[in-house]
Amino acid sequence: MRFLRITFFSLVILFTISSCGSEKETFDTPAMSDYLPMQVGKYIIYRMDSTVFTNLNTTIEVHKYQVKHEVASVTTDNAGRTTYIVNRSIRNEAGTSGWQANGNYTVVTAGDQTEVVDDNLRVIKLHIPLREGFSWKGNRHLPLEPYKNVYTFSVDNDMQNWDFYYDSFDNFSHEGNNYEDVLTVEQIDESDNLPIQTNTTIASRIRSVDRYAKNIGLVYKEYTLWEYQNNPSAPNPTYTGFGVVMWMIEHN
Repeated sequence: MRFLRITFFSLVILFTISSCGSEKETFDTPAMSDYLPMQVGKYIIYRMDSTVFTNLNTTIEVHKYQVKHEVASVTTDNAGRTTYIVNRSIRNEAGTSGWQANGNYTVVTAGDQTEVVDDNLRVIKLHIPLREGFSWKGNRHLPLEPYKNVYTFSVDNDMQNWDFYYDSFDNFSHEGNNYEDVLTVEQIDESDNLPIQTNTTIASRIRSVDRYAKNIGLVYKEYTLWEYQNNPSAPNPTYTGFGVVMWMIEHN
């Protein structure tokens, strides 16, 4: 009897452990297409503030526009992945001028990730699972110093190691525009020697964040890379780089 009791008790323990081990915690997470829906004819119009440096890179100017992104066609790439061609056009801030073509880019859906290829630069914008805190190396396909042929700065020399991550699912407001159910993709937020003082010799600002609204797409973007140098041998301090802030004002 003693042997039987021990055997039965052991079987109960084994069954309990086995039952617990078979239970898997599941998470219901959104699909990438929920926050970046793509179909031919879909468009979003943004207000855009573009920071540029003029007068031999000594003066900061902010140029204001409206920019339209419209899905023009769908195809497949060499790997057979669904690829959307998005045309970009631009007009004045008030929206009173006609649209002028401003290039295009592609959006590639590839199973567990969504890539955007613009000016031959490939970035993984979204990656499953869409869960707060999940991170990935969104710039891992970029070349070393991707802007070296345009700008003489060093703020792009570690872009491959930026950690993209889902920061929040929440409402968001900007410039009087309110967006609901917004997924925020943080990428980087770094400053060096800011605010600039009279004795500052070098300073920089690096900021990149995207925000996507459910069933709409990208509704806000900030992308800033610039560097300040105050070289004693130069007549004036100079800046090099760019800054873009854009937010949705209309969509279909």
